[in-house]
Amino acid sequence: MSEDDDFTPRLGKIRNRGGGKRARRYLATVVVAAVRSAEKGAIRSRRFDGSRIGRGASMGRLLSSRDRLAAFRSRRAVVKTRLVRLGGKGLSAARAHLRYIQRDGVTREGEPGQLYSAERDRADGKAFLERCDGDRHQFRFIVSAEDGSEYPDLKPYIRRLMTQMEADLGTRLDWVAVDHFNTAHPHTHIMLRGVDDRG
Repeated sequence: MSEDDDFTPRLGKIRNRGGGKRARRYLATVVVAAVRSAEKGAIRSRRFDGSRIGRGASMGRLLSSRDRLAAFRSRRAVVKTRLVRLGGKGLSAARAHLRYIQRDGVTREGEPGQLYSAERDRADGKAFLERCDGDRHQFRFIVSAEDGSEYPDLKPYIRRLMTQMEADLGTRLDWVAVDHFNTAHPHTHIMLRGVDDRG
């Protein structure tokens, strides 16, 4: 290293530029916020849990108040949700989606998927689409239980899930589903009408 590259820092005088008053004001704000949160109990997370909206409000509150070990006593599942508007070409898109989920090769035996509903093991897709005519939207779910490969049949699991959903929402639901075993994670496609039992 040459002498031209030597650098010796010199410390200057530490100055207070009036930050003291601002710092005290900020500290007072933090202390007041801490006291308020301590008065309310534990600090709650700000994530959405559905506990304050719509018909599922009571169930949302119940689920958010579960103990910390509840996750270890329940079956985990991945649920993908999609809201589809049926205006315009929506019904033809719903018809195409129904064909897609019933396509060849989705069962363990490589056969076409079989549509089922809450009451029937063989549901009528055409009748379901006729009931959907005039609906503004439709919900589509893909449900994959973590131990889905251990089930010989996913129908009872999905029916229990949809029955619980009806109880949580306080309404009857009109839905059809198809189980798929063509991937490493067996899953179920569910099509749900976007209207409740009162229309």
